Amino acid sequence: MANKNEKSKKNDNNSIGNIYLILYNISLVIGWSYILCILTRYYFTNDFKGQSLWNVVFNSLMISQNAAVLEIVHASTGLVRSNPIITTFQVLSRVMVVVGVLLATPSTVSASSIGLPIALFAWSVTEIIRYGYYFANLVGYVPYFLVWLRYTTFIVLYPIGVTGELLCFYAAQVYASKNTNLWSYSLPNSWNFTFSYHYLLITIMLLYIPLFPHLYLHMFGQRKKLLGPQKTTKTQKVN
Repeated sequence: MANKNEKSKKNDNNSIGNIYLILYNISLVIGWSYILCILTRYYFTNDFKGQSLWNVVFNSLMISQNAAVLEIVHASTGLVRSNPIITTFQVLSRVMVVVGVLLATPSTVSASSIGLPIALFAWSVTEIIRYGYYFANLVGYVPYFLVWLRYTTFIVLYPIGVTGELLCFYAAQVYASKNTNLWSYSLPNSWNFTFSYHYLLITIMLLYIPLFPHLYLHMFGQRKKLLGPQKTTKTQKVN
């Protein structure tokens, strides 16, 4: 009887977790689709005449991008089978761009950089596919074209996104180099502590050198597992 109760409780927890993840993923598919729609309308219509791209996407970007922080929680608690370390790097790099760069500097600086539309395009397309893929897995039906998109489009979109991010970082660090008091704490002070926002930006930009290839190659490894010759052979045998 105890075993049945434990199994029933586990199934209930799994159901609650699945419902939560389904709602989470479909919400972000909608959120990023909306951002992509805004981005397209901004450049191809006159709907937002006189407004900056940053002001137009601000609210939706703040919600959709920062909601990704929950993915670290999902991975760390075992709610999803993702590597917590890789997930943390993937999520925090973008959150740093949005909060630590775009939000932390005047809108006339990094938010007006060409890097913003480049990053938004790569992020939105990537996330629509990624969250759509997760959603499809959760409901138990994953069409092959969605698997292919998930593990193929990153080949182009990841470098595009990183380029946009680095351009935003570059614009911010140029501004910070001329405004040394921006988010900085200099000596002397009672804490005997110093912090330079400018050097933080440079450090993070340099971290892209070792981290991006690692994450990029990780995706190629995943692609080989799901779309490689062995996978095709197994599928043919089953058929």
